[in-house]
Amino acid sequence: MIEDKVAFIKSLYTPRTKDCSKEISRDGVKDFYEEIRELLFFEAYHTEFDEKRVAFLLASSEERFKHFANVCNCQKPLIYDELLSALPNLKKLLVSDIEAIYDGDPAARSHLEIVLSYPGFIAISAHRLAHLLLKGGYPFIARVISEYAHSRTGIDIHPGAEIASGFFIDHGTGIVIGETTKIGEHVKLYQGVTLGALSLKDGRKLEGQKRHPTIEDNVTIYAGATILGGTTIIGHDSIIGSNAYITSSVPPFSLVRVKPFDLKIDKR
Repeated sequence: MIEDKVAFIKSLYTPRTKDCSKEISRDGVKDFYEEIRELLFFEAYHTEFDEKRVAFLLASSEERFKHFANVCNCQKPLIYDELLSALPNLKKLLVSDIEAIYDGDPAARSHLEIVLSYPGFIAISAHRLAHLLLKGGYPFIARVISEYAHSRTGIDIHPGAEIASGFFIDHGTGIVIGETTKIGEHVKLYQGVTLGALSLKDGRKLEGQKRHPTIEDNVTIYAGATILGGTTIIGHDSIIGSNAYITSSVPPFSLVRVKPFDLKIDKR
């Protein structure tokens, strides 16, 4: 029988050194992402332009961002006006993703449907903002945004991954894209794809090294494929079939297929 349960829990407690993860609310980061997303695609959330709503979103997101800057103690961090100045290019990238999804998915009914409901686009939009914030000196904020999208969609994209325009995630559940992955233009991934590291036996010694593959332009990777290694390059205009396991480079214009399993069908 534990008589003093508070004291018991205190015995398990290890005080943390001061860092921004202790000073920043995860819900506040999530709300910041949602505010920026609404500003980027205001037309998707509202039938007409509402100056009061825009002013509220700007004021709220700026206040949150200034708080991030104050407590994260970053060297030369991105400031709010610089973030706003980056939004046109960010939207241009996201529109290219929307167009890739719409052109590639016959089930898509409209761009609006993609923005508001497609898990692949939710993951991509979160990633593009998270990547911008990571480059701007906010690694913790970037990571929280990426993990928020991960929890909503089942798609795990590290904010460090470099992804060019026209990126299409179809379905998406179970996709993993590692930190040093590089993805070219007009790449399409299906559910269950892993772009990962070949070996992590050296642990932190590998920090900063290229550990994840490079996917060149116009590549399609079907469900369940696994591509590993920092020196692995999938050449442009290639197709990687379902369940392929790749640890070495593939030349451009390749078709990689797994030999079909032998199926035996008997009468019940």
